[in-house]
Amino acid sequence: MHVPDGFLDPATSATTGALAAGTVALALTRARAELDDRTAPLAGLTAAFVFAGQMINFPVAAGTSGHLIGAVLTAVLVGPWTAVLCMTAVLLVQAVLFADGGLTALGTNVTLMGLVAVLVGYGVFRGLAAVLPRTRTGVLAASGVAAVLSVPAAALAFVGLFALGGTVDLALGTVVSAMTGVHLLIGLGEAAITVAVVGAVLAVRPDLVHGARGMRAAAVLEDRRPAATGAAR
Repeated sequence: MHVPDGFLDPATSATTGALAAGTVALALTRARAELDDRTAPLAGLTAAFVFAGQMINFPVAAGTSGHLIGAVLTAVLVGPWTAVLCMTAVLLVQAVLFADGGLTALGTNVTLMGLVAVLVGYGVFRGLAAVLPRTRTGVLAASGVAAVLSVPAAALAFVGLFALGGTVDLALGTVVSAMTGVHLLIGLGEAAITVAVVGAVLAVRPDLVHGARGMRAAAVLEDRRPAATGAAR
């Protein structure tokens, strides 16, 4: 998903850079409402986890591989605006220190993974959370579906940018098929990791999970009562 230097023309890269800068500026003001003394450390831990997760690739199909994006994972744990900041910090460090994604393409990568994936994914999560049971299972189901859809959403956004300002001699149809097919499979891995991590945090500190705010602690934890009763016996 990391776009390298020179893959998009200067005008497109400049446009995504401006969009990314404006989004980050807005996120800096909005994130204050999502963070407090209890949740701020979780934001740092989540960013560190996403950074590590993005450095590990898992096999997908036909010799291709994918890695965690972490947009929905971060948004559900610490909120969408804080997630934008976390993703931007991760992508900046990767571009500067590890050459993972180009510096001139940093705005593009922030737009794709720090804006599109976060806002689309979190929008899907909130929509599903509104209709699913307000329990731990409901939160995890909404997180998983949102994570699956966030990856192809970012991939399709890249296809749109490539159609506008791609500099590589590739047919648009080839780019569409390559991005959508592979990234649907990558989305399944994204969902598995997201559900596992969100579930682990819900199991010990549901009060810290932004996506579970407004739910009674008993409702979030009630799915675990039979297991707990069985263990007590």
